[in-house]
Amino acid sequence: MSFVNRHARVLAVAVSCLGVGAGASAIASAWASTTSTQGAAPAAKVSAHKGWQRELRRAVHGQFVIHTKKGFETVTVDRGVVESVSGDVLTLREGTKAATYKTVTLTIPANARVRNNRQRSTLATLKPGERAQVIQGPARTLVVARAAK
Repeated sequence: MSFVNRHARVLAVAVSCLGVGAGASAIASAWASTTSTQGAAPAAKVSAHKGWQRELRRAVHGQFVIHTKKGFETVTVDRGVVESVSGDVLTLREGTKAATYKTVTLTIPANARVRNNRQRSTLATLKPGERAQVIQGPARTLVVARAAK
């Protein structure tokens, strides 16, 4: 299995886990805010489905434990705006344009895959202001960046 396929699988699992968590939260919120009449259930399910998709797009940090052949492994996802890059250290500001959740400093290993604007790249080419996502798995790290709109 190629490196890209393995990363795609880890990313798919991470996004799925994030989606399941956000979906469960949205469903719980939707059910809590509706009455217990039979007519309210279908509307709650529809709004919950749309809610988790909306929430997933806004996620800035996630940590997932997945089961592998070797046991349980942790995958971490961080999304934000590049503040700075210095050697193997990447600083991201997580949050929205109006509010900052937190600023994280991530040490990116030398064997990390870096993609910038859909092209193979290096960490040094990332510029402040670009949007970036860092997926750190047990064996590999993937950094995906794109220019700000």
